[in-house]
Amino acid sequence: MSAMPRYDAVILAGGRSARLGGTPKALLLADGRTLLETTLAAARGARHTAVAGPPELAPLLAAASGADGQGTPLLVREEPAFAGPAAAVGTAVSALAALESSTQSSRRDSAGSGNADPRAGNCPWTLVLACDMPQVADAVRVLLAAAAMAPAESLVAVDSTGNRQPLAALYRTSDLRAAVASVASSGLANKPMKALLARVQWRGVDVPPGSTADVDTWNDAQSLGVSAGDLP
Repeated sequence: MSAMPRYDAVILAGGRSARLGGTPKALLLADGRTLLETTLAAARGARHTAVAGPPELAPLLAAASGADGQGTPLLVREEPAFAGPAAAVGTAVSALAALESSTQSSRRDSAGSGNADPRAGNCPWTLVLACDMPQVADAVRVLLAAAAMAPAESLVAVDSTGNRQPLAALYRTSDLRAAVASVASSGLANKPMKALLARVQWRGVDVPPGSTADVDTWNDAQSLGVSAGDLP
């Protein structure tokens, strides 16, 4: 049996939610959990996680600290706010790269002491997820299983209608960082995810029906068993 791949995670949780009247998708409820908590659970095997979203999410992320031995996820924000998914991914990827550099330095400092951080070192994969897919854990399991076969390409979920889902994908970390750097040279703000995807070698992976169904409207929410709970 192939070993489960090592990966970091990026979660996008800071969109305008315009078709929901501005109600934050991250705080919608499904099965008693917020969609952000659901997405964090889907990525619970990540070495480090960066969440791109507003500062109001900090208490929720602090509460998630320690689950499954994980530290508190990083909370980052693209500049300017609401600058789109490519900018959010770019900010999160850069934050994870900086954290990796820091942990590698710490690892070198403690190499002879037997206290090296086991999370230090390169992660070959970066999982990228939007926070509005209540059943995304099913897609993540399939993507990780595909990555365990050590493909050369990044892996992008393909839903039951044949649509690719770049915000439910497992990217080769080196390729994603290179794509971010390339697009950032002309500005990431207001760029779509396809601007990054076009610079990455990838192949599609069929995922279970409904696993990437997302909440864009209140009709979507109703059909997926998602509610606003006590949110105004």
